[in-house]
Amino acid sequence: MPKTTCLKVPKKSGEQAISLVRELNLYDSSLKIQQIGDFLCIPLKSEPKTSALKRIESTLSEYTISSQTFSEQPKRHLVPQDFLANKLPPDLLANIPRAIDFVGEIAIVEITPELVEYKTAIGQAILNAHKSTKTVLAKSGAVGGVFRLRDFEVIAGENQTATVYKEYGCVYHVDVAKAYFSPRLSSEHNRVALAANDGETVVDLFAGVGPFVVPIAKMHKNVRVYGVDVNPDAVSLLKRNIAVNRVEKQVVPVLGDARQVVKERLFGEADRVIMNLPETAIDFVDVACQVLKPEGGVVHFYDFVKDSDPLETASVRLAKAVEKNERELSKVLLAKTVREVAPYTWQVVVDAKIQ
Repeated sequence: MPKTTCLKVPKKSGEQAISLVRELNLYDSSLKIQQIGDFLCIPLKSEPKTSALKRIESTLSEYTISSQTFSEQPKRHLVPQDFLANKLPPDLLANIPRAIDFVGEIAIVEITPELVEYKTAIGQAILNAHKSTKTVLAKSGAVGGVFRLRDFEVIAGENQTATVYKEYGCVYHVDVAKAYFSPRLSSEHNRVALAANDGETVVDLFAGVGPFVVPIAKMHKNVRVYGVDVNPDAVSLLKRNIAVNRVEKQVVPVLGDARQVVKERLFGEADRVIMNLPETAIDFVDVACQVLKPEGGVVHFYDFVKDSDPLETASVRLAKAVEKNERELSKVLLAKTVREVAPYTWQVVVDAKIQ
């Protein structure tokens, strides 16, 4: 690479020098600042003219103008805020949502009350910043109901709630308005799949579109996995995802209430049970105890906990519920927080050995 004019200063003067060359419109931000020993070399757009040199000389006690070879600065990815600077009052720019859930071509954001009148501009800014996104949805209420759904409002882009999402080598057809799905649990989907063993029978009591059952089947060919869900739309998407991921031989989709399904066809069948229904999973511990084989197995129990020690609280809750069903929690294999869902409220998971 050709050499570039630079301002060389001691490191202790670096911040002051960078501010100065920015002010003089001399700083070449496309190149990386270099450190050479105790000095910084700051790339300049051009040789400083007389007036600029006078400013530099009067401001910096030690400097040299020289030339140096620089590497290019990686281009900064533009964020929605970059497109909103002239469209929102300055005091509201800091409130622009930074937490965006990307599900395939769909972006999902939460618009706070003070930003409602700017929601269209915010949606368009997200489209501008994320070129692969085709639709921006704003949350319109909390997750609720038997099917764990929430309402959405299209604030920019195409009017759609269905998309294709890829995660850890798996492909999922998703409709966020018809079946619960959270990309924030991607590491959990992968972790549980890795924890499963060949030869196991696994039952996911609340399978949704299959983000737990599909990767288990893809990683372990010699398994039998039952994906149970009460939501017909979720099971329809689950069947599609089973086919597209080619795991028809291992995964059995089951439409129905988990309690009834276990009673009628899965009693005592499972080596491993997944309980990702943190709102009410504690009410289905009896079902988990019933579906486990007589000799026991492993339960992945998800819970929402508002407590100073959420892991201990969730573990104790699970142990007490298991004991009521004439089983025993013999060992906590893992307990960890998955994410914070509200101030001082956590989604946690407890992996437990049940006898």
